[in-house]
Amino acid sequence: MNPFGDGPSETRPVQRQGRTEVPRSPEERRGQLLAILRSASGPITGADLAERLGVTRQVIVQDIAHLRTAGHPILATLQGYLLLQRTGMYTDVVLVKHTKGQIEDELNTIVDCGGTVVDVVVEHPLYGELRGTLLIRTREDVRAFLESMAKTNAEPLSSLTRGVHYHTIEAPSLEILGRVRKALREKGYLVESKERETP
Repeated sequence: MNPFGDGPSETRPVQRQGRTEVPRSPEERRGQLLAILRSASGPITGADLAERLGVTRQVIVQDIAHLRTAGHPILATLQGYLLLQRTGMYTDVVLVKHTKGQIEDELNTIVDCGGTVVDVVVEHPLYGELRGTLLIRTREDVRAFLESMAKTNAEPLSSLTRGVHYHTIEAPSLEILGRVRKALREKGYLVESKERETP
């Protein structure tokens, strides 16, 4: 069996307007999947993609893996799949430190300045770099993230490194990135270079 689900048993015919469509080829399906992600204004769930393309969610997972291998920057977020398109955007990586109880304030500080929290990264002494995709743009996204963390009883990645972690911040201008850094510094979250060198 093909591990990427290209076999006919992995797809299912779709009933539309009283007739059954013949399943498309994997290449055509992946092209349509990529087109859907490109035209989307936000993340799309695997279930929604499966419904649109007439396949199972497992096939979508496998198609996403194919597309990533081909070099397409597709992210899996809490809200669904998203094709990362950075045209006209600027990025910055900040090193921060705070407690679990300060997560909401830190994230709100960034989005209130107009930044998007793309991810969270920690440097684990054993496993090396560990990264989690966030894509938090608004206070509503912050609330959704915190609710998901509470429901799953999950600990943040920063708990592995005593609250120290990196964020990739995305914004439409360098001015906004500067405001984000300034706000994080004023609240004591930003780790400056001298602090980083302290044992």
